[in-house]
Amino acid sequence: MRLLHTSDWHLGRSFHREDLLGAQSRFLDHLVEVVRSESVDAVLVAGDVYDRALPPIDAVSLLDESLRRLTDAGASVVVISGNHDSSRRLGFASKLLDRAGVYVRTDPGTSGQPVLLADEHGGVAIYPLPYLEPDAAGAALECDERAHAAVTSAAMARVRADLAARPGTRSVVMAHLFATGGEASESERDISVGGLCDVPLAAFAGIDYTALGHLHGPQRLSDAVRYSGSPLPYSFSEEHQRKSTWLVELAATGVGSVTRVDSPVHRPLARLRGQLTDLLVDAAYDRWSSHYLAVTLTDPVRPRDPMERLRARFPHTLLLEFDPEGGVGRDASSYTARLRGRSDLDIATGFVEFVRDRAADEWEKTLLREAIELSGREQPALERSALDVVQGRTA
Repeated sequence: MRLLHTSDWHLGRSFHREDLLGAQSRFLDHLVEVVRSESVDAVLVAGDVYDRALPPIDAVSLLDESLRRLTDAGASVVVISGNHDSSRRLGFASKLLDRAGVYVRTDPGTSGQPVLLADEHGGVAIYPLPYLEPDAAGAALECDERAHAAVTSAAMARVRADLAARPGTRSVVMAHLFATGGEASESERDISVGGLCDVPLAAFAGIDYTALGHLHGPQRLSDAVRYSGSPLPYSFSEEHQRKSTWLVELAATGVGSVTRVDSPVHRPLARLRGQLTDLLVDAAYDRWSSHYLAVTLTDPVRPRDPMERLRARFPHTLLLEFDPEGGVGRDASSYTARLRGRSDLDIATGFVEFVRDRAADEWEKTLLREAIELSGREQPALERSALDVVQGRTA
C-alpha cells in the first residue's frame, strides 16, 4: 500500500500580503499528479488544512475541488483538523464524506476508531488524531492533566487498545502536534500550554508509521515518525527548506520504504543585506530579481523612498528593515548622554530631521516652539494656540 503524507496546506494564507491561493492550487495539482503517477492508495493530510477557523470562500472552493480530484485519481483521503482549523466547520458532513472515500476526523473522542484499508498483505488501520488542545480534548479523552503529552498518551492508549484486537494489522497514526526533537519555523502558531507542548516520540512506539503535522519544515524524527512540512514557505525562516511530501510504501510487515517527493517551487525566498546603492547597481544581485526578498539596508542614513527604489529592480521585495552601519543606530552612548545640554526645541527638531531625513522648516519650528511653551498650561490653551498657528499659516 502506498500512502502520501502531506500537511499544513493553510489554504487562504497570504505571505506578507502576497496572495498564495494560486500557488496552493498548483501544489494541489501536483499532488493529484503524484497520486496518479505513483498509484497512491491514500493521501494523509495531517492538519491545518485552512489557515484560519473561518476560511475565505475561495479556499473552501479549492479544498472542495481538490478532494474530488484526489478521489477521482484513485486515492482515499484521510484528513485531521489542526490548530488553525475549526473542528466543527471542517468536520461538517464527515459521515457522508466517508462514503466517497474522504475521511475527515476532528473529534478527539474518535481517536481509537481507525479508518480501515486493505491490500494484498492484509489490513491497514489508520488512526487519525485531530489536534488535541488539552483543555478541549481532556474531557473527551478522560484526561485531567493539562499538557499535550498527557492528552496524546490518552489518545494513544485508545489506539493501542483497538490495535490489540486486530492482530497482524499494520498501523498508521496521524497527529498534529509538536514532537520532541522537531525544528520549528517562525510561521507556526504557538500551541504551548503553560510551556508544556512537547510530545515525546515514545508516545508513538510500536506504530508502523506516524504522519505528523504542525511544523513547516519536512523532517525525519525517526524512521517511523516524520513531519511532511508545509507545501509552501510561510516565513523567511523557511528560506532553505526543501518543501516536499513523503511517499510511504507499506510492505507485508511494516514500512518498506519512505521516499521524498519534492513540491513545486512557487517563488524562492532570499534575504539581502547591504547599502541601497550597491543593491541597485551591482550586477551580482541580478539573480535575486525573481525572488521574494527580505532586505536589510545598512546605509548610515536612511535613504529616501527605499521600498519604491528596491521594487523597481526587485519587484517581489516584501520586507524592509534598517540596520545602519556607523550611523545613529550604532550610537552606543546612553539616551541621557545624547540629550545632555540640548534644548527641548533642539531635541524636537532633531527628531523630525532624523525620522524623515529633512530639517524642520520655519513653520514647523514655530509650531513645535508653541507646543513646548504651552506644554505646562491647560490643554484648551494649547489647542487654541496650535489652531491659531495653523490658521495663520493657512491665511
